[in-house]
Amino acid sequence: MFKKILLATDGSEHALRATDKAIEVANCNKQAVVHIVYVIDDAKSDVLSNWNTIGAKEKRLEKVKPAEDKLKAAGINYEIEFLQGEPGPTIVKHANDNQFDVVVVGSRGRNRFQELVLGSVSHKVAKRANCAVLIIK
Repeated sequence: MFKKILLATDGSEHALRATDKAIEVANCNKQAVVHIVYVIDDAKSDVLSNWNTIGAKEKRLEKVKPAEDKLKAAGINYEIEFLQGEPGPTIVKHANDNQFDVVVVGSRGRNRFQELVLGSVSHKVAKRANCAVLIIK
């Protein structure tokens, strides 16, 4: 079964549901490791709102903490990784470069208007990842 699991999170409710599914998948293989990935968007708004690097680091850790807490409580091996770039392509590149068995991602983190204009991260990942992609509604 799946041994190397990539869990993409943005701290949203959708991402928390994806965390629950990643735990279910990881429980099928005791050697599984879940890699929690949070992508730091290079957009100007992110840079401007997080000019204080100490505050920015704490905000990012807050975003992954709920997923980390769930994995820890379930006794699942995990690692946390922070990546920088546009979320969809960055997740795809990381998944493909590191030969993950499966990517688990929530179906929506953006609002409907952002998704319409920018496209869905989960859709981009599903189209371009070289491994299985599990999209959680």
